[in-house]
Amino acid sequence: MAGALMAAAMMLLATPTGANAAPPASADAVASADTETALVAPDEPGGDQEQTQFYFSGLINFEDDPVPGVEVSIEGGGFDATTVTDADGRWRLYVPEKDTYTFIVNEDTLPEGVIVDPTLLPEGIAPVQGTSASFEVEFGLTNSRVLNLFLGEGTRVTTSFVDQFTERIVNGINFGLLLALAAVGVSLIFGTTGLTNFAHAEMLTFGAVMALLFAGFGIPMWIVIPLVLVAGVALGWGLDAGLWKPLRRRGIGLVQLMIVSIGLSLAGRYVFQFFIGGGTYQLPGAGSPKIDLIGPISLSVIDMWSMGISVLALAGVAYWLLRTRIGKATRAISDNPGLAAASGINVDRVIRVVWMLSASLAAIAGVLWAYFRPGVKWDMGMQVLLLIFAAVTLGGLGTAFGALIGSLIVGILVEVSTLWIPSDLKYVGALVVLILILLVRPQGILGRKERLG
Repeated sequence: MAGALMAAAMMLLATPTGANAAPPASADAVASADTETALVAPDEPGGDQEQTQFYFSGLINFEDDPVPGVEVSIEGGGFDATTVTDADGRWRLYVPEKDTYTFIVNEDTLPEGVIVDPTLLPEGIAPVQGTSASFEVEFGLTNSRVLNLFLGEGTRVTTSFVDQFTERIVNGINFGLLLALAAVGVSLIFGTTGLTNFAHAEMLTFGAVMALLFAGFGIPMWIVIPLVLVAGVALGWGLDAGLWKPLRRRGIGLVQLMIVSIGLSLAGRYVFQFFIGGGTYQLPGAGSPKIDLIGPISLSVIDMWSMGISVLALAGVAYWLLRTRIGKATRAISDNPGLAAASGINVDRVIRVVWMLSASLAAIAGVLWAYFRPGVKWDMGMQVLLLIFAAVTLGGLGTAFGALIGSLIVGILVEVSTLWIPSDLKYVGALVVLILILLVRPQGILGRKERLG
């Protein structure tokens, strides 16, 4: 008898539905900071999306009446999603993490002669430069953000193709310059050692994590940048002294060294995840408003500082390669290591300096990449590693100045391509151009066999 009662009880508990089953909870009731995955009924706004614990939602109204069928989308960090408002004007868009996103209302789906009224926008929200229905949005303390939009009569603000093209060219130059900081470091290491360093991505992440750590102590960013530079130099010294020099002295082949760099990359990535977790963290000043400059060109203060720092750093590297004694020794080792050693150049010492310089450039590039994304994340370096290799290959393997040119080309192509293709496919265009150029000129734009600078 007891066994039968127990079996009946187990069957009752295992039954998912039934006459007495509780109705499913609504999304608003269960989407909280404690849930791993938000549960949404299929007929709720966003019910056809992959639910996460992070989402934006809201209402779209015109003259106090809901507006159905309006297409809205969210973009950012390589992610994008689209939905439409329901019969009550409600919408919901889920995102993978708390980050800064661009929220876009498709103006073609609005009623004729109607725009998003800029005077009735939620607090802290303003249209992106040159548009009337595109907004930079971010989360507050909770895992959700409500954006109620009110429509009004007016003329839609549009941006001409020429203005959009010009703006993306400037953004591409900014992106290309920060890519160049990392690509030049990769090229220097390859030119002097022959190593393709896959762990360079983690050297970028290291710089961003150090900036986050120093900024957490309340240190101003103008002091943080030199501290990150010093930390990068220390990282490069430690990597060469503790790992790469002993391996070189053992005569380890380049393929084995490359495999070691892949292992080092994996180890470093998960060390970062252990210490900072899987979230995205913002550096001070991230998301600062843009300032109108000339015509359609608008840049934030962070963008201008980023471009200035990149130009100064790259100019310093060029001077170091062309005018200093150790820079000339670096180029000599790239040409012929054996001959350089026979002429009295301390090859190990020069390689040590190259590692220190490359790591410091990568650390600065990591900080600038954290502002450009924006955000510091444990795997942020891997998101840009393929583009760095593409820039180095495009410019010419082992050619520092070629890496600079290749980076600028890749950066501009990535940004300009969003005029024709979705933003999440923008990296594909740069890689296609890379393949086409290499079919015509396999050595790259400035590539010369075993030549640096």
